[in-house]
Amino acid sequence: MKILYLSYDGMLEPLGQSQVLAYLKLLSSNSGFYLISFEKTEDWVGVENRERIVRDLSDCGIVWYPLRYHKWPSALATSYDILCGACLGLWLVLRHRIFIVHARSYVASVMAIIIKRLTGVKYLFDMRGFWADEKLDGGWASQGFMYRVAKGFERRFLLGADHVVSLTHAAVPIIRAFPYLKDRAPPITVIPTCADLVRFKPMPRNPRRGLVIGYLGTAGNWYLFEETASCFAALIEMRPDTKFLIVNRGEHAYINERLTVAGVPRQAVELTAATPAEIPSLIARMDASIFFIKPVFSKQGSAATKLAELLGCGVPCLSNAGVGDMAEVLENENVGVALRSFDRAAMVTGLNQLLTLVADPTTKGRCVAAAQMHFSLDEGVKRYREIYEQLGNKKAK
Repeated sequence: MKILYLSYDGMLEPLGQSQVLAYLKLLSSNSGFYLISFEKTEDWVGVENRERIVRDLSDCGIVWYPLRYHKWPSALATSYDILCGACLGLWLVLRHRIFIVHARSYVASVMAIIIKRLTGVKYLFDMRGFWADEKLDGGWASQGFMYRVAKGFERRFLLGADHVVSLTHAAVPIIRAFPYLKDRAPPITVIPTCADLVRFKPMPRNPRRGLVIGYLGTAGNWYLFEETASCFAALIEMRPDTKFLIVNRGEHAYINERLTVAGVPRQAVELTAATPAEIPSLIARMDASIFFIKPVFSKQGSAATKLAELLGCGVPCLSNAGVGDMAEVLENENVGVALRSFDRAAMVTGLNQLLTLVADPTTKGRCVAAAQMHFSLDEGVKRYREIYEQLGNKKAK
């Protein structure tokens, strides 16, 4: 089975490596992949990382076509990238008689529907959340031109897709309720952002004093780090022996500013950057993790990769409701706490519940079991393979 995979995210970025390559390496055992990605200049100049990715893909038999990502001017640059990707993808489909095009998110799907209309290939829309509504929640005008264009494309993607992948169960009824999909909805499979649980697993910890609370990844954008810092401050009043291990790249000045405003003592904080390979050993130092995400409409379709990684390592989490399936996983599996409010009383209650989980010796096992049940990379690969087989059977008929 030959598959063209389109990604506007680069394979040299951590996201591309964890959420594209990790899947394709396993899927390539019985499928032939032609991969088009868009690489940023600052990533491409890292020769060592680039050569490693080239070797990994070559070893798996994946044929990689990296294109240059253009950023400015925004709309024209993206349109140019779409044209380049669609032309290259069309050539690959015709040359290699590819039957399935797997498009990751919206920009890649514009390329995919062009190729589908010209060739009749089967099109898998890997939705990755409500992208247009994320832009709306991020500041676009609700009746603005760009939002209306994006929602128009979303409609074309859903009507033209032969199969849709959603990151969350919460998004599925929302998608099916779109009026234009009445009696026309494509099959939908839920595949959350999974983690490689061979890498993200409990590790031996050195004996130590005190409580270590971790924060992993981005602090800006959709993450509510100001509220997180306030929660840190409340916790250190309850447990003065608490240490905060914050793993982040590129936002240290902002993080330090928010911690200072919240009154978190600097000596209680270890702020560091890390490569993807170093993340599991850093998580192993954490007793629990705290992070909050804006509970806006678009986040019903989102799944935080860090949740899968933390649970896989046996680390319970304090987060919030209103974001995809996160609250259901934390509460139903008894592996964390989901706040419904960010006022101090709610935070203190949530922190007490989190401390109870940390003190419970059975929590680690429940976290690992929850990760296996909901976020296993092997299960995600299995579901993708089933979709490919379904689409391939349509060709046979």
